Amino acid sequence: MSYNFAVRRSQRSKLIETFVSRRSIHKGRAVNFVVDRVRLPNRHLADREYLDHPGAVGVLPFLDKETVIMVRQYRHPVARITYEIPAGKLARGEKVLSCLRRELQEETGYRARRFKRLISYWPTPAFSNELLHLYVADGLVPGQVSPDEDEFLEVVQMPIRRALSWVFSGKIRDSKTVIALLACSSRNRR
Repeated sequence: MSYNFAVRRSQRSKLIETFVSRRSIHKGRAVNFVVDRVRLPNRHLADREYLDHPGAVGVLPFLDKETVIMVRQYRHPVARITYEIPAGKLARGEKVLSCLRRELQEETGYRARRFKRLISYWPTPAFSNELLHLYVADGLVPGQVSPDEDEFLEVVQMPIRRALSWVFSGKIRDSKTVIALLACSSRNRR
């Protein structure tokens, strides 16, 4: 069975919404909430509420071929301690590689000799414009952990096989971590 995902220009115009105006609902320290007024393909007006996000990075660091570094931390919205890959929000104008280096060092203390891109994706395009860039890192050099003032984390070393099994058992539910682990596993099987 094959699928043709190409969309002809005439079909595409039946899907596009045209930006009309923007209204800020809340300007936060980490993210903003906005409402865009758009013109629909049928020429009607509609409002699109969403989270305006500068983008983020996540890195799956390998201590050796079989061992990854993760962080444990409490996440208030889900009221749980989570296992996640080191990650963070891009600062305005910051390059992805600079953010990767900064977040890896701040959260784990490690610096990496090499970074390799895994995938970039929109975690929730229905209500956020966040673009998340995932990488793997190796050639780790230990250093000093220096998390943000409001970050409380524990650095955890674990076999990648365990991390993957925790994805399927539901112990790891964080989307960036799930996607990084599965993408890395898939890439390694090729």
